[in-house]
Amino acid sequence: MKKISLAIFALLIIVSCANEHPKNYISLSGKLENNKDSIITISGRTGDIKTISIKEDGSFKDTLEVPKADIYTFQTSREKRAPIYLKNGFNISIKGDADNFMTSFEFSGAGSSNTKFIMAQLEKSRSMGNPADILALEKEAFETKINSLKKEYDSILSSYNDLDSALVDMANKQNLQMFDYFEKSYANSKMIGKGKPSPKFENYVDFKGGKKSLDSFKGKYVYIDVWATWCGPCIREIPSLQKLEKEYHNKNIEFVSISTDESRRSGGSWEAAEKKWRDFVKEKQMGGVQLWAGQDNALQQAYQITGIPRFILIDPSGNIVDANAPRPSDPRLKDLLNSLEI
Repeated sequence: MKKISLAIFALLIIVSCANEHPKNYISLSGKLENNKDSIITISGRTGDIKTISIKEDGSFKDTLEVPKADIYTFQTSREKRAPIYLKNGFNISIKGDADNFMTSFEFSGAGSSNTKFIMAQLEKSRSMGNPADILALEKEAFETKINSLKKEYDSILSSYNDLDSALVDMANKQNLQMFDYFEKSYANSKMIGKGKPSPKFENYVDFKGGKKSLDSFKGKYVYIDVWATWCGPCIREIPSLQKLEKEYHNKNIEFVSISTDESRRSGGSWEAAEKKWRDFVKEKQMGGVQLWAGQDNALQQAYQITGIPRFILIDPSGNIVDANAPRPSDPRLKDLLNSLEI
């Protein structure tokens, strides 16, 4: 009897230890309908972690280890990718349609609620619409919208009770950053709204010699193109801009291109950055007024420029007509210019 008791006690210890130390790998399985790919790749911030074979019927099953709990990428091709939250010890099953990648996915099993939460967050972000439309609201409507969004994001978070603490921290930080961006951008947008005095630039190097400031063009409309020689979308707008310059050649408007080429993309040298800009303008035979901002990024900061190309239209009095004007290739630009009877 004593031997049996000792055996049972030993078994309980083994079971207890197993519960205290979860397995150090992830079980991942599932099935993709209408699948035509042969492997699944799991990748992280530093590269691929695991490839998993997909059977002819679309099913898959394998194990893997991850260096830390984090959001990883689950993909069968460059066009078919989805986020997945992984942590060693999870046992996740995925079912879905390869033709409706990610949007059709159903996740189940231990740890799957983390990815469900991420999907819910993404769907909320998609349904939010264009952030510019929110920033364009009047103050009371803007505050109501932001408060509503905060409650919606909090509601998503509270809908999942067993989320990994690292993911909760990550989500809270991202939400704080997003709403901080909205509130700061809204405050700044009121300073660069339609009819407000435009922030100025001063003493930018002119390709044709000397230097120019915004005040150099007072009395004329000014269409500013903020660009750089390394920017593909900027370069694609050049032919449309050149055509526009010819069409409005005798009108009361100056087309001013401001290059933001800087040292980091020119071998660490500002002299090289200026030469790169000059060579490019000459090679492309760019018209209008060609300026180089050099080390002065005050205009970019004032207009909250985080991506280029960026186009700005200013009236003859130096006031803003549109802080985010249509591109030269956009037919709406000509409609805008013609409406001003330039």
